[in-house]
Amino acid sequence: MSLINKFKDYYRRELNIDVHQTKLVLAVSGGVDSVVLVDLCHKAGFDFVIAHCNFRLRGDESTRDEDFVRSLGGKYGKEVLVKHFDTKTYAEENKCSIQVAARELRYGWFQSLIVNRQPLTEAASLPPFRGWGLATAHQADDNIETLLLNFFRGTGINGLHGILPKQGNVIRPLLFAIREEIIAYAKQENIAWVEDSSNASDKYSRNFVRHQVVPLMKTIYPQVDDNLLGNIERFKEIELIYNASIAQTKLKLVELKGNEQHIPILKLKKQTPLKTIVFELIKDIGFSATQTDEVLKLLDADNGSFMASASHRLIINRNWLIIAPLQTEEATNIIIVEGTKKIVYAGGELSFEISDKDRNTLPTEATIATINADEIKYPLLLRPYKQGDYFYPLGMLQKKKLSKFFIDQKLSKTEKERVWVVESDKRIVWVVGYRIDNRFRIKESSERKLVIKYKN
Repeated sequence: MSLINKFKDYYRRELNIDVHQTKLVLAVSGGVDSVVLVDLCHKAGFDFVIAHCNFRLRGDESTRDEDFVRSLGGKYGKEVLVKHFDTKTYAEENKCSIQVAARELRYGWFQSLIVNRQPLTEAASLPPFRGWGLATAHQADDNIETLLLNFFRGTGINGLHGILPKQGNVIRPLLFAIREEIIAYAKQENIAWVEDSSNASDKYSRNFVRHQVVPLMKTIYPQVDDNLLGNIERFKEIELIYNASIAQTKLKLVELKGNEQHIPILKLKKQTPLKTIVFELIKDIGFSATQTDEVLKLLDADNGSFMASASHRLIINRNWLIIAPLQTEEATNIIIVEGTKKIVYAGGELSFEISDKDRNTLPTEATIATINADEIKYPLLLRPYKQGDYFYPLGMLQKKKLSKFFIDQKLSKTEKERVWVVESDKRIVWVVGYRIDNRFRIKESSERKLVIKYKN
């Protein structure tokens, strides 16, 4: 079958695209893959525009590539859109690599082109594909390289499906074709292209895999390309089964409370395979696969123990593992470590200060708690009141349920719902804004006092 016929068969069968209902922004670098994509889309009858990014990284060569892509507009009678980027400055300002910077810049621009032409609807990402979409020239060899890179990085099963044919409004209609097949087509059709000199350098991980790893493997397994492409298809189907099983397990384990996830530790530890399930619970909240063993150790740690990522905390609270957002305004279980000066949370604001003043000179307002710091065990936990909570109100030697305390205080239902408590090692230290626990009162022997001020 000719390449054009394979192309038509692939976008109809795999992408469910009707050429009369779909308009495309073609990402064109000027390399052989993207130029062949332009030619195939033209012959298939697609309505498209050509988009080219000049990252200003290769001097005259970048200008040459831009001029070449502009010439394709005249050849195919299509609009050519070009965007210049200060890639190095973007990378420095965002503290990322040049490769990451270029990816973020180009995809951000490509998406803006699509949105400006036609606002996206759900129909754009569901079969059949309609409206404007972005087509990139990723092909089968790119897919093999991505599979190997993801495997070496340890991305888990979700990285083994390689490059997906369709993700939202982004399609890859050349994934069926290998590089040799594309080059042969370009030569047969007398299609010119330009070479990016950076593709010859092995300092980039993808190039190293392309030039060193794959050719070496071919000396052992001549059919390695076909084998890996076949594996990609199998991994896609395995992933469907895997994800369905993980989703079912999460459904059984996770209790959603606001924007937090509460997981019973004993129930979690009975799951098999535990390490895989724990990884799936933490992978989307800023934790890496290498931290999975640390999380497993956390399950046996003392109450109040926690781990933090850039966006979330994993908190041990009694028999529960709580996954809470790091932003305290959003969280309902907030860890307070020693040395914290201020916490802003949904119920207001708490400030913390260590004082060595005489206890008789310390404030006594209900909105200020003066605590025996020698009795405190960090980290503290700030959380909403819940049914069954009890404490020893200041001046009393017997415990009292908070529900009865609230009746004594004549709190309304809505006022009760807004009550938060500060807890230390499973013991309530302060019913915020009302009363401290007698066990944490200032004594004659108390050397350090923790003063907590509440402001709503």
